[in-house]
Amino acid sequence: MEWLNILAGLLVGIIVGITGVGGGSLMSPLLILVFGVAPATAIGTDLWFAAITKSVGGYIHHRHASVDMGVVRLLALGSVPAALMVGLWLWYSGNGHVDSSLLSVSLGIVLILTSISTLFRQRMAGYVQSIPIRSNPAFPAMKRIATVLAGALLGVMVTMTSVGAGALGATMLMMLYPRRLSLRRLVGTDIAHAVPIAFVGGVIHLLFGTVDLSLLGLLLLGSVPGIALGARLASTVPERIVQPVLAAVLLIAGLKLAL
Repeated sequence: MEWLNILAGLLVGIIVGITGVGGGSLMSPLLILVFGVAPATAIGTDLWFAAITKSVGGYIHHRHASVDMGVVRLLALGSVPAALMVGLWLWYSGNGHVDSSLLSVSLGIVLILTSISTLFRQRMAGYVQSIPIRSNPAFPAMKRIATVLAGALLGVMVTMTSVGAGALGATMLMMLYPRRLSLRRLVGTDIAHAVPIAFVGGVIHLLFGTVDLSLLGLLLLGSVPGIALGARLASTVPERIVQPVLAAVLLIAGLKLAL
């Protein structure tokens, strides 16, 4: 069983490095549906898994000049406070305990949204680029505000489900910065922003006691080399091959958890 956990970490790490998607989107449902881990523990453990693995991926992308720190800062301005507020709400609403059924349904819903986003984000981004408001002189300021709000939405989703910073975050960035961010910089920026909110969410779940440290260690044994390899392959693996398969897996997992 231990080698299966290591293998799961390796495969998820490679996918995260290539696409910026798959950390929470794949790991949380994998832990719940395949390994039988309780939803709250799966989400809490996955947040630490994502924080550590994406730190490695973010560092590699940063070294290759594929991270836009200006965009990361705007996203974090919304996501970190939102993650903290969700943590406080979970703590006080559950009297120091997490409602696993609430987290499971929330995870399922976000996975379905992530599946749709993964499959159609190019079309969605193309549509947004054609909106006339982009030529408005006030649009740059509006875009900065929208980036902060997008970060806040991601902070809520990631803390509740450990999902959202990947596919949904990438879709939002693609809509907001279609010209500023190339595909490689989009992935690198998305991964770099996922690190602070995953750490904040991870600390919150650690306080709840919903983090399995031994399981986390096994996952990291596979994921750290996996995401390093994936980040190096990011510019060579065609995204059109990965996207449909990933979207189908996320949709099936989301339906199983939400229904």
